[in-house]
Amino acid sequence: MAAHTDDGTRRDFLVVAANAFAAVGGAAVLWPLIQQMNPDASTQALASIEVDVSPIKEGQAITVMWRGKPVFIRHRTADEITQAAAVDPNQLPDKSARNDALPEKAPASDANRTKAGKAQWLVMVGICTHLGCIPKGQGLSDIKGDYNGWFCVCHGSSYDTAGRIRRGPAPRNLDVPAYDFLSDTMIKIG
Repeated sequence: MAAHTDDGTRRDFLVVAANAFAAVGGAAVLWPLIQQMNPDASTQALASIEVDVSPIKEGQAITVMWRGKPVFIRHRTADEITQAAAVDPNQLPDKSARNDALPEKAPASDANRTKAGKAQWLVMVGICTHLGCIPKGQGLSDIKGDYNGWFCVCHGSSYDTAGRIRRGPAPRNLDVPAYDFLSDTMIKIG
C-alpha cells in the first residue's frame, strides 16, 4: 500500500515539475517575440526633441526634423503677428486650429496656433496638407505666397503667417505639434 502512495506522490511531482518547466520554456520563447513589438530605441529617442531657439533672429525661421517630419519654427515679426491676428477665423477655408494641444474644434485664431505669451514663435509641421509637399517660405529669399507665410509651389497652396491655408487646393491648415517652452530659449517638441 505504501508503494502505491509513493507512486502517486512521485507522479504528482513529475507532473508539476513538467508543467513548471513548460511554463518557463514558453515564457522564454514568448518574451523576445513580445519585446520585438516595442519601438526601436532610436524611434523612442525621436519621440521628443529639444530645440534651442536663441540663435533665430526675428523674421528668420529654421527647420528641424521630428519623427521623420520637418518642423518649421519661425520667429515672427510684430507685423507678421499683427497680420495673423487680424484674420477672422470664420473667413478661413479651414476653421480648425489643428493644434495637438487643443480640442479638434478649437477655432483657427492666431492665439490658438501659438503659446500664450509666446506669439512671436510659430511651431508647425512643415508638410503641405494637399499632397505632402514641403512648402517654401523658410528661407529669407523663398517665395512666401500672397499671404507672406508659406507657399507650396507644387500645386499653389498659400498659407498665411500663422500657417493657415488661405488659397489653393490644400484642405487643412498646417498642423501644430504638441510643444512646450522649457525656458525662454528652449522648446521641447513632442
